[in-house]
Amino acid sequence: MAERKKQALGRGLEDIFGQDVSGFLEDIQTNAKDAPGRREVEIGIAEIRPNPYQPRKEFEPKALNELADSIRQHGIFTPLLVRRGVHGYELIAGERRLRAAKLAGLSTVPAISVDFTDDQMMEISLLENVQREDLNPIEEAAAYDALVKRLGYTQEKLAERVGKSREYCANMLRMLKLPQEVQDMVVQKKLTMGHVRPLLGLKDEGQMYDAAQYILAHKMSVREVEDYVKTLADKPVRREKIRKPEDPQLADLEHRISEKLGTRVTVGKKQMVVRYTNTKDLNRILEILNLIEED
Repeated sequence: MAERKKQALGRGLEDIFGQDVSGFLEDIQTNAKDAPGRREVEIGIAEIRPNPYQPRKEFEPKALNELADSIRQHGIFTPLLVRRGVHGYELIAGERRLRAAKLAGLSTVPAISVDFTDDQMMEISLLENVQREDLNPIEEAAAYDALVKRLGYTQEKLAERVGKSREYCANMLRMLKLPQEVQDMVVQKKLTMGHVRPLLGLKDEGQMYDAAQYILAHKMSVREVEDYVKTLADKPVRREKIRKPEDPQLADLEHRISEKLGTRVTVGKKQMVVRYTNTKDLNRILEILNLIEED
């Protein structure tokens, strides 16, 4: 196994991408003692820079704390994977272990230093995370987009590398056309991919955002969302972009009111606009504000 991996590394990783990148990295860290450029080092945490190509942005605090507890008791079993940079080291793999080591109060960590090019580092970082399947849908879509734009992947090559169908990859890439606010709802697990995918047919950011807020407020099922979006398709399309207030305090206020009312709210210096889709939606908002008189 070590010999096969050593030869693959010598060929620039091309032949093993799309197979088992996670296994490839593990082999470098454990078995391939003679892999080109491989050096075992103990380095200070302060010397390690984050991986600029790390697609994963969300790390579960509870899981990190549990890993930190394990590291305090038993140390780090699998070394981090790094490469030598101009100043210190750049992380290739092991973001969770690095974060947990900081929580555990360690000053140094065991690491394996390997000579990777920028393109190799980006590709292996993105593919390893995708293969481990611990990315949220938006992070996964962003990783696919980086492989396409930065490394020139076609959708066919992308599908081959990540072991998915071309249709699946195309649908994931389309997720990035959603407004950032709607993407955030997916990241925060307020809405699923099944809820937001139909919104892509609206082709207007303002309408997508309004619909997402309405779906969230009414706790719609995926089937209900599909039916709801069909009713919106016949409405005139607004060409308005989602505007962000320049004042950060107004932006925060706008966000909190929108979350509270479950609809799009625009807050200006001298006015506030609350949008609703129909009479039923208006009554829902009035009920939240305690403005509906009881019989």
